[in-house]
Amino acid sequence: MKKLRFIIVGSGWRSLFFVRIAKAMTDKFEMCAMLCRTKEKADKMALENDIYTTTSIEECIAMKPDFVVVAVNKTSIADVSIEWMDYGFSVLCETPAGLDFGTLKMLKQKHLEGGKLMVAEQYMYYPSYQAVINTIEKGMIGEPSCINISLAHEYHGASLMREFLKEDVFTPFTISAKTYEFPTVETLTRYEHYRDGRVAMKKRTVATIEFADGKVAWYDFDSEQYRSPIRKNYLKIQGVSGLIKDNKVYYLDENYDGKTEEIYEDIDAAYKEGEIGIAALMEMAGNYNRENASVMLDKALWDSYVAILMQEAVNTKERISGDYGNY
Repeated sequence: MKKLRFIIVGSGWRSLFFVRIAKAMTDKFEMCAMLCRTKEKADKMALENDIYTTTSIEECIAMKPDFVVVAVNKTSIADVSIEWMDYGFSVLCETPAGLDFGTLKMLKQKHLEGGKLMVAEQYMYYPSYQAVINTIEKGMIGEPSCINISLAHEYHGASLMREFLKEDVFTPFTISAKTYEFPTVETLTRYEHYRDGRVAMKKRTVATIEFADGKVAWYDFDSEQYRSPIRKNYLKIQGVSGLIKDNKVYYLDENYDGKTEEIYEDIDAAYKEGEIGIAALMEMAGNYNRENASVMLDKALWDSYVAILMQEAVNTKERISGDYGNY
C-alpha cells in the first residue's frame, strides 16, 4: 500500500506523537515536514528529533501531502485548520475542535461547504476501549443505560461516554456540574517527576448528564489522573442484562446464570495506547472520504459542545440544557 504522506503544522508536545508514529510505522506513513513559526524553533526541533522542519508554508503546500496535522495551541486550532482546508487539504486537527459555539458552527459550515476535517479524538481507538465497545456491541450487557466514567477530561471524557452509551449526538440532554479542589501530593507532570512530597490544590469536576432517551452519564475527573500513581481511573457501564466494571464484564448466559469475563488486562494500560489510537486516526485521515467524515465530525463537535456546556454548568451552578442539533 502506498505510504500516507503528511506534514505537521505546530511544534508543541502533541506534535511529537505524530513524529513518533511516523518513525515507528515507516511502512504506512511518511512525514514530509514539520512547519514551525520561527527558524530558531525549526532548527531546535530538527536537531532534537532528527526530522525535516521548515518555516515555509509554500514549501509545505508544494509537497502535496495526503493530509495535514494541525497541532497548534488550543486557541488557534480552528483558524489554522480552516486555513489548510482552504488550501485544499484534508486536515486532522488536535483537540478540542473549538472552544466556543461560534467556532463549532464555523467548522461545521466549512465542512458543509466541502472542507475536509477530522479531529484527533483518539481515546475511542485505544485497543482497551475498543474491547469495551466491542463487548457492548456483542450485546453482552444488553442496551447500556447508565455510566460512571472517570477516564479522561472534558471532551475526551464526552467522547467515551458517547461511544459506551451508544448515544446519538442529536439526542437532547441536560447537564449539571461542579468543580471541587482537594489537597494532593504532586508526583508526575508531562515534564517532571516530583519526589519532595509537595502538596497542591487539585481540581476535580463532577457532572451529571441526563439524556432525553433516559440514559445517564456520571462524569468524574481529577486533573492529576493522567499521570499520578495515587489517582486512578475507573469505569462502570450498566446495561439491562449485565455490567462492565473496569476491565471485567458481568453478564448472563443462555440459562440466566451470572458469568464474569476479563475484557482486557488492565485499565491503566489504556494510557500506553495513545500512539495506537492516533495512528488509527492518521490512517483514516489519509484515506479520507466525505461519506463517513460528516458523521465523525459531528461526533467530535459534540464532544467539544459538551465540554463547553460542562464549564458553563460549573460557572453558573445551574442545570444547562443541551441540544447539539439546534445550538
